[in-house]
Amino acid sequence: MANELDELTDYTNSAGRDINVIEKQLPAKTGFGSVLFEILLWCCGIIPGVIFLFMKINAANYFRKLQQKIQADASQIDNFLEQRVVILQNLAKLLEKAVDMDKDVMKSVAAFRSGVNPDADRIAVARDLDTAFGRLFPQVEAYPELKSHAAIADAIQQNSYLQKEITAARALYNDTVNQWNSDIFDWPTKMIVASRAGYTTRIPFTASAEIKAKAREVFF
Repeated sequence: MANELDELTDYTNSAGRDINVIEKQLPAKTGFGSVLFEILLWCCGIIPGVIFLFMKINAANYFRKLQQKIQADASQIDNFLEQRVVILQNLAKLLEKAVDMDKDVMKSVAAFRSGVNPDADRIAVARDLDTAFGRLFPQVEAYPELKSHAAIADAIQQNSYLQKEITAARALYNDTVNQWNSDIFDWPTKMIVASRAGYTTRIPFTASAEIKAKAREVFF
């Protein structure tokens, strides 16, 4: 039997292919077959019907807990973003005392003084923070003596650490969303419960087109 996928002779796309997250939520739907399945369980006796009833109750409780975990994972991303806001403000104050800061840079920093709005677009907040930090670091590069300033060096190190934490938090969020998206189609128990509750799939974290474009740039 020939290989279903043959990397030597099958078609390949020499231009490559970019991938994107589709902004579409798919509902969990069940049909008459699921209703018939439950009817047959009760017809087989009260015990199978009662057992399946308790299985559905457990599934409903499971989905409620999983929704709370998704909320907690999303909140963790907000926490890290808020910490970056604080570091950004502190770094700007330190640099402002040491050198004459660009007024536009200070305006971009001041925009975050109200903190992170949980209802705001996390991608947009993260992008704006990256931009603000990107405008502060050239100030440090212009004054080499600032690199030896312990507080400034610590702020830069904390920013780098939080960037990694945000990436890890997004990965955790995506894992939980993926778990949800998989479970609502787990027939029969979970899918029946999800269908009757009107649950849909959830959208994982999505990088903006601007971030994807920057990722292709030459950094070194």
